Amino acid sequence: MTRAWMLACAAALSLNACNKADEAGEARPTSDKAAEAAGDKTLAAGLGGTPKFAAAVKAAGLEAALAGPSPYTVLAPSDAAFAALSPGAAERLMKPEARKELTAVLSNHILPGTMLAADIGKAIDGGGGKATIRTLGGGTLTASRSGDKLMFSDASGTRATVLDGGGERSNGVIYPIDAVLMPTK
Repeated sequence: MTRAWMLACAAALSLNACNKADEAGEARPTSDKAAEAAGDKTLAAGLGGTPKFAAAVKAAGLEAALAGPSPYTVLAPSDAAFAALSPGAAERLMKPEARKELTAVLSNHILPGTMLAADIGKAIDGGGGKATIRTLGGGTLTASRSGDKLMFSDASGTRATVLDGGGERSNGVIYPIDAVLMPTK
């Protein structure tokens, strides 16, 4: 898989369009075919522990992309994290007219490639206690540690703690977190 094709798929994430041809002219499978082949071992299938996030992924039309072949790291806010948003915010984001904003919020929770906790820890150590990580939404998150807990912060200073060691899937890894990280406006 070429880097250009991976970047094109990342850009097309919100359009469910990872069925482009690569530079050699080989057709890539559609997300639906990839999801069928991967079965229940994909990121999309692994979101069951975070039902509100899973519903938001579906409402934004990102479910097929997270079932596809491209590897991602997903920071999946818990149901309690969505409940902690300002009154009515989660419900408003789920409306069809807010799909663009919902996609931006969700894309801020998706990182390109598979980033295991050990890799993130090495980046934090190499960065003197912090590591800047780019999201698929084009923003950045700051990774750090608080004791033995892995933390992510958005540009506004909201901090999310990783709730467990992560769940590896066939196309990446999912980390449940305790806060919703908003994109930069």
